[in-house]
Amino acid sequence: MGTRFERQLEELHVQLITMGSLCEKAISLSARAIQEEDKTLARMAFETDKEIDAKEREIETQCMSLLLHQHPVAGDLRSISAALKMVSDMERIGDQAADIADLSLYIDKDAVNAPINIVEIADETVKMVTGSVDAFVKSDLKLCRKVIDEDDIVDNAFNQIKEQLVDLIYGRRIDAKTGLDLLMTAKYFERIGDHAVNIAEWVEYSITGEHRKNEHQAYYE
Repeated sequence: MGTRFERQLEELHVQLITMGSLCEKAISLSARAIQEEDKTLARMAFETDKEIDAKEREIETQCMSLLLHQHPVAGDLRSISAALKMVSDMERIGDQAADIADLSLYIDKDAVNAPINIVEIADETVKMVTGSVDAFVKSDLKLCRKVIDEDDIVDNAFNQIKEQLVDLIYGRRIDAKTGLDLLMTAKYFERIGDHAVNIAEWVEYSITGEHRKNEHQAYYE
């Protein structure tokens, strides 16, 4: 059965998986709300963001209880500390998914069907969030480093969207306001990718006890 502390750590992992799944759901809902111009999907994304906020408070309480009453040491202490940092980034992911859903209420569906990679950047950020949480639960250093490297894919997709939007606006295929709304949408997805990287870097810390000194720092083993 394990000790009480071990059971509480397992429960913490379950809660983190749940919060990660809510983040994935929020991102997917907001992306679909943009693509389908669907207010119902946008409202579902808002409600999911509220669930994420509630889960953050629940996990924070659980972590503080473990720190105050169980007095963890070494790896367990790092794991709990990393979890506290991770939920902060996941909460921000929920907020940014809600921001995307909010923008979906004002963007014309025909504009979204213009040749830009909103779907691609959304899919990549979902994959990064999933991978970062899986890396924590599995204590998988290779997986969390893979997530960090995948940030380049999201950054490149964002830069490509910027160039496409400039061409679309100059070509008068979409108006400037719509172009800015779509640019902000892509930027929120790019920021979600950054938060997934933050989570992965905290996973590294929980495993190795070391922080990266700079973005995409190379590791030599």
